[in-house]
Amino acid sequence: MLKHFTLFLIILIISPVFTFAQSQESEPVISYSGSPRKYEIAEIEVTGIQNYDPKILVNLSGLAVGQKLNVPGEEISEAIRKYWEHGLFSSVKIKASKIESGKVWLEIELLERPRLSDINYYGLKKSEIETISEKVAMMKGSQVTPHLITRSEKYITDYFVGKGFYNTEVRVVQKDDTTKANNVYLDITVDKKEKVKVKNLEFTGNTVFNDSKLNRTMKKTNEKGKIKNFFRTKKFIDETYKEDLIAVIDKYNEHGYRDMVIDYDSITRNDDNTVDIKINIEEGRKYYLGHIAWIGNSIYPGEYLGAVLRLKKGDVFNQKLLDERLFVDDDAVHNLYMNNGYLFSNIQPVEVQVYGDTIDLEMRVYEGKQATINNIVINGNTKTHEHVVRREVRTKPGQLFSKQELIRTIRELSQLGHFNPENIQPDVQPNPEDGTVDLVYNLEEKANDQIELSGGWGAGMFVGSLGLKFSNFSVRNIFNKEAWRPLPTGDGQTLSLRAQTNGKFYQSYSFSFTEPWLGGKRPNSLTVSAYRSIQSGVSDSYSNNFYSGYGGYGYGGYGGYGGYQNIQFDESQIDQHMKISGLSIGFGKRLTWPDDWFSIYAEMSYQHYDLKDWRYFIMQNGVSQNLHFKLMLSRNSIDNPLYTRRGSNFTIGVEFTPPYSAWIDKDYKGLYNYTITGDEETSKKAQEQLYDLIEYHKWTTQGSVFTPLDKAEKLVLMGKFEMGFLGYYNEYVRSPYEKFMLGGDGMSGYSMYGSQTVGLRGYENSSLTPRNQYGSYDGNMYNKLTLEMRYPLTLQPSAQVYALAFLEAGNAWSDFQDYSPFDLKRSAGVGVRIFLPIFGLMGIDWGYGFDSDLTNPNQVSGSQFHFVIGQQF
Repeated sequence: MLKHFTLFLIILIISPVFTFAQSQESEPVISYSGSPRKYEIAEIEVTGIQNYDPKILVNLSGLAVGQKLNVPGEEISEAIRKYWEHGLFSSVKIKASKIESGKVWLEIELLERPRLSDINYYGLKKSEIETISEKVAMMKGSQVTPHLITRSEKYITDYFVGKGFYNTEVRVVQKDDTTKANNVYLDITVDKKEKVKVKNLEFTGNTVFNDSKLNRTMKKTNEKGKIKNFFRTKKFIDETYKEDLIAVIDKYNEHGYRDMVIDYDSITRNDDNTVDIKINIEEGRKYYLGHIAWIGNSIYPGEYLGAVLRLKKGDVFNQKLLDERLFVDDDAVHNLYMNNGYLFSNIQPVEVQVYGDTIDLEMRVYEGKQATINNIVINGNTKTHEHVVRREVRTKPGQLFSKQELIRTIRELSQLGHFNPENIQPDVQPNPEDGTVDLVYNLEEKANDQIELSGGWGAGMFVGSLGLKFSNFSVRNIFNKEAWRPLPTGDGQTLSLRAQTNGKFYQSYSFSFTEPWLGGKRPNSLTVSAYRSIQSGVSDSYSNNFYSGYGGYGYGGYGGYGGYQNIQFDESQIDQHMKISGLSIGFGKRLTWPDDWFSIYAEMSYQHYDLKDWRYFIMQNGVSQNLHFKLMLSRNSIDNPLYTRRGSNFTIGVEFTPPYSAWIDKDYKGLYNYTITGDEETSKKAQEQLYDLIEYHKWTTQGSVFTPLDKAEKLVLMGKFEMGFLGYYNEYVRSPYEKFMLGGDGMSGYSMYGSQTVGLRGYENSSLTPRNQYGSYDGNMYNKLTLEMRYPLTLQPSAQVYALAFLEAGNAWSDFQDYSPFDLKRSAGVGVRIFLPIFGLMGIDWGYGFDSDLTNPNQVSGSQFHFVIGQQF
C-alpha cells in the first residue's frame, strides 16, 4: 500500500495538471494537486475559437513564450481573470498539455459567448422600436454578453420612465438560433404600463404668489382634470419635476426673495397610477439693491458702467436680471469690454454688505490687456473659394478682438447661402501669454443650386418648364476646363436661366446674373437680367389654372401653366397676344450710415409691350414702352435667411418714369376722351398714341420683425407690414401697367402682365383687386398686415422644415379718396414650409377668409388652399 501511495505522489509532482472552469453563474475555482514548481513556457496554443486571431488572444492573457512561471501559480490565475474581464467567453480553461525538461506547453481552451442573430421587440410601436434600437446599439453578429443585456434592460427602462411610464417592465429572453451554431435570438418584451400623472399639486406657505401662478411656473408638472391644463402635460417625470422646483425658486429670486427655500416636498403614490405632490415654501424677506460701487475700472468710469447696467439703488434685487445685464444681453456691461478688445476681462459682483432688506454690491472689474487678432483660419469650405469667405469676415488679423464683429461675421456667412447656418461654429483660441487670439471659423458646405424641370399634358398640348439657378457660380473659370465639375463654382455669383413653352400659344424665357462683389474689393453688387414672354388668347383661356412656377431669382416672376382642362378655343384667339420684352441693370451698395445694416439699390429697366385685343388693360391694342428707374433703401439685420430667429428687415422704394406728358406737346385729354367715346378703330388709335410712352411713380414700403419666444429660440414670432401706392403725373395718362394684384398665394400668373402680385391667404388670386369701368384690374394702392408664428420641425442641411400659423389682413383700392387703411379683409390659417437645396423653398397653406372678396361680395371667402414655390409671404 505504501509503495502505491509513493508512486502516486511522484506522478503528481512530475506531471501536474491544472485546470480552471466556470459556468456563467459561479466564480472561478482553481483545482490542482501537488507543489508549485517553476517552468519556462515553451509554447502557448489557443483552442475552441474561430472568430479571433490566436495571437491576439494569447496577448490578452499576459503570458508569453520564454516566460518563467510557477505551475500552478498566480500567473495562471491572473491570465484566467483577464479573459473573464473581457466578457467575451462563456468558458475558460488553461492546462498543461506537456511538461518536459523544465518547460511547459500550455493549452488555453476558450468558448465564445453566442452571437446575435436578431432582436425581436414586443409591446412597442414602430417609432419606439426605431428609437430604442438606435440607442441600444446591439448589432447583428455581435457577441451577447450579460453586460449588454443588463445595459439594454436599463436603457429601455430609463427611456420610458423619462416619458412618464414609471412602472415599465422589461424582460429579455435568449433563444438559440437553430440555423446557426453558437447564435441566439433576443426577445425583448416591454410592458410600459400606464403613465403616472399628477392628481393633486398643493403649495403651502406661499403668500407672495398664489397657487395658480406657481402652478403656471411649473410648466411640466400639472394636475390632470383641470381645464386650464388642457394643453399642458400632466404626466409626472422626476427629472422635469426637479427642473420645475428650480423654476419656482427662480421665480421668487427674480422678485427679490433671495432667501426663499423649498422647506420640503412630498410625493405620494396612489392606487390609480397617480401621484399627489405637496410643496412647502419658506418665502423669506424681499431684498432691494443698495449702493453699487465699481472697483478696478480704468477704461470706463463707474457712472457710465452704471448707466449701461441699467440697475439702480432701490430696485428689486434680481440675480437673474443682474447676470443678464452684466454678461448675457447684447449690450451687457461685459460685452462693452469684449467689443473693445478686452477678451481677458472679467467682472465679479460681490455682496459687501447686507443690512435689513438692502444689499450693497461691489463690482470688481479686471480689465486686463486688449487682445489682438492673430490668425484667421477658415475650415470646411470645400467648394466656395476662400476669398469669398474672407471678404465677409469682419474680424481681421491685427485688429482688436470684438465679440460684436464675431457675431456679425457669423450672420454674414449665413446670409451667403453657401453654408449651413445652423453649424457655423467659431472657435475662439485666446493666447494670454502674448495678448493675441486666433479665430477659427468651422463651416459646412451645403448645396444651394436649384433646378426646376416639369411637364404636363392638357387640352391637346404639352407644357414644359426648365429652370436652373446656380448660386455659387464662377464666371472667371468658364474657360478653365478643370473647373467644370459639372460647372465652374466657388465665386459666389448667381446665374439663373429659365424657359417655359407650349409651342405657339405660350413662351417665356428669362436670364439673370448677379455679381455680389463688383471688382472684388467692395461689397457692391451688379445685377443684369433679360426676359421675353409671348402669350396668345388661347393661353388666356386657361388663366384660372395659370400660376407662376418661378420665384426668388431676383427679377419678378414669369410663370407657367398649372393643370389644364379641355377648354375650347377658336382661331381668332391665336391671333390675340401680349408680348413683353425687358432688360434691366441694377447696382447695389452696402452703406455704413446710419449704420452698416443699411444698403441701397438702384436699377434702370426697359420694357416693350406689344398688345393685340388684350382685355386686361385699358390699353388693349398697340405698342408701349416703359423706361423706368428704381431706387430702394433697405436695412436688413436678420440672422438667418432660411429660418430667421431674430432681427428685422425694412425696405422703402420708389420706381418712376420720366414725366413725358410735361415735355411732349400732345392733347392728352382729347386722346383720353377718344379712348372712351370713339368707335373701335378711333379708340385703338387713341390708345396707341396715349400709352406709347408709359409714365408713373410708384412707392412701396415693407418691414418685418422676428422675435424668439422661447429660450431655445425655436418658436419665433414674425410681424410684417406692407404698403404700396401707384401715382401719376397727368390724370389723363395713368399707367395701365404696374398695378397691385392683391389676394391668394402671391404667385399669380398675372405678374407677367406687368403687375405686382401681393398674396393674402384665405382669398382667391387677385380677388381683392378692384376693377375700373372698363373691367380691367385697377389696384393703385394697398395695405397688408401679417402676424405669423413659426416652429421648426427639422433644420438639417438636407431639408429644413417648419410649421406656421398666421393672421393676415389687407385690402386694395383704386382711388386715393377711397383709401381706408382700417377697412381690411381678414384671414387666418396654418401652413408648412420645406426647403430642399436642389428645389428651393416650397410650401402649402390653408387659410380661411373671414370677409367677402370682390368676386362674391355677398358671402365670406371661406376655406382656401395655397401652394408656395420659391417665395415667402
